[in-house]
Amino acid sequence: MDVIYSVLQILGALAFFIYGMKIMSDGIQKAAGAQLRNILRTMTKNRYLGVVTGFLTTALIQSSSATTVMTVSFVNAGLISLVESAGIMMGANIGTTITGWLVSFLGFKVSLANLALPIFAFALPMSFVKTGKWKHWGQFLIGFAILFMGLGLLKASVPDIKSNPEMLSFLQDFVDPNAGYFKLLFTNILFVMVGALVTVIVQSSSAAMTITIVLCAQGIIPFPIAAAMILGENIGTTITAELASMVGNVHAKRSARIHSMFNIVGVTWMLLVLPFFLKFVAFLAQKIGGLDVLSTYSLDEIKGMSDAAFDNYKGSKAFGLSIFHTAFNMTNVLIMIGFVPLLVKLAIQTVKSKGDEDEEFRLENISKGDTPELSIIEVQKTIAKFGEVTARLNDFSQDLILETDNKKRQKIYERIGKYEEISDRMEIEITEYLTSMARKELTDQTMIRTRSIMNIANDLERIGDIYFQISKTIERKNEQKIWFNQQQRDNLKSMFDLVGKAFVVMNTNLNNKYSDVSKEDARKTEDDINALRNKLRKDGTKDIHKEDYNVKSSLIYNNLYASLERVGDHIINVTEAIVGEI
Repeated sequence: MDVIYSVLQILGALAFFIYGMKIMSDGIQKAAGAQLRNILRTMTKNRYLGVVTGFLTTALIQSSSATTVMTVSFVNAGLISLVESAGIMMGANIGTTITGWLVSFLGFKVSLANLALPIFAFALPMSFVKTGKWKHWGQFLIGFAILFMGLGLLKASVPDIKSNPEMLSFLQDFVDPNAGYFKLLFTNILFVMVGALVTVIVQSSSAAMTITIVLCAQGIIPFPIAAAMILGENIGTTITAELASMVGNVHAKRSARIHSMFNIVGVTWMLLVLPFFLKFVAFLAQKIGGLDVLSTYSLDEIKGMSDAAFDNYKGSKAFGLSIFHTAFNMTNVLIMIGFVPLLVKLAIQTVKSKGDEDEEFRLENISKGDTPELSIIEVQKTIAKFGEVTARLNDFSQDLILETDNKKRQKIYERIGKYEEISDRMEIEITEYLTSMARKELTDQTMIRTRSIMNIANDLERIGDIYFQISKTIERKNEQKIWFNQQQRDNLKSMFDLVGKAFVVMNTNLNNKYSDVSKEDARKTEDDINALRNKLRKDGTKDIHKEDYNVKSSLIYNNLYASLERVGDHIINVTEAIVGEI
């Protein structure tokens, strides 16, 4: 019964720790959402900036899983390439080491009870503020306090080596300094598997690493075994991204596979050199803080330590593991970043496409667990992709008028139909995504952005409908063998060109920071479209009196330029929604 109670205490303390981490992560994402968006905008430049982006994002939100799942989402939506996603995930591996440093420094150098209670007293009034970011910063601080209260409870729940001498004698057999290389390798592989299993169970590499640090610091597990478990936790954390990619397209699956391969390859080479790398870590620990991390002590020697000496012993183990975790991940990134193209190639070879539908970029059933402040970034980038899809319809429709070969014309009809279906699906998926987000607690800025993007999605979908109707009109014209004269063809080309220019302005605005967008260029282009429409309408009235006036041709001609002017109306609506006027 005592054993069951002790296990429940440990599990409860761990749950308290994980809950605090979640509250802290949610709070900082809401409080610093705009800053996070600015950081994430750099991710599409190259793999090296991706490493920096992944590191900063993970260090801020304290969740490598959130970063990797979000990255898989971006790849799924076609917003970043596999090469760019690899850099972000590598950076996330380094960013997750920050948790270990927080635990090592605050968990073993500061009185957690003395730290947590004043934070609660300071943060609680902040959490009652109804407007501004003070409420979210208060939430962050409360989560921070709960996290370290959970860590304190975890330390208290896990018995130390002085009261559990049997653990020392059992586990010391696994790290016998006289054991051969291959026996140590087998032992390390065993505890890598243990570390991976723990991470899969708790679904948080940060929580799993905290457990490992506490167990090692309390003397329950030796330092080399703890290091092997941390390697396993690096593999266990890839499961989250793999699960997220299962509902995505082939590109999302390949992105998750790159993350898995990167971590597995890194752990593999580290296992081969682990005994030597640990000596290097011990050297760093000695130079940085005068810490002795590899020395082992008999039970009698540990029992003879003063409380201060024993606390120092525990703190040195915790710092040593933090040094190991950071050194391993940084070294692995430095080695593997040059092999990113090869990892991408292997991912493409090992994750086969199931056909055209699997190749399509989309936003569907992925990363819905993210907080709105990060989810909105994904939706913004997806809506920019949506804008590019609709812009292509303008080119396809113009090609229909100019193309004379029936087979080529048929392919264009099919392409327009397919893109119209894509626009319908994207509008539904984005709206459903935003609706699910709206059920959560949103900041004022995120709420405004959500409404704007819903309006933009609606306008873009309407543009797709208009171009589909244009293609049907042209199809009927060709079936009835109705032809445009040269003047009509030239006028329609001018209208298509103006609308194409409007699309360029619109897509530029969609890809920019919304707060920096001005509607001046968009308004000027819209005025030009309206002016041309008015001119064509006026000229058409004059042409009625001409003897060669073709009624059927003119009706279709009028329908086409009027439809293009309606496209222009929806395009300007998009920019107005971006600047907050709709």
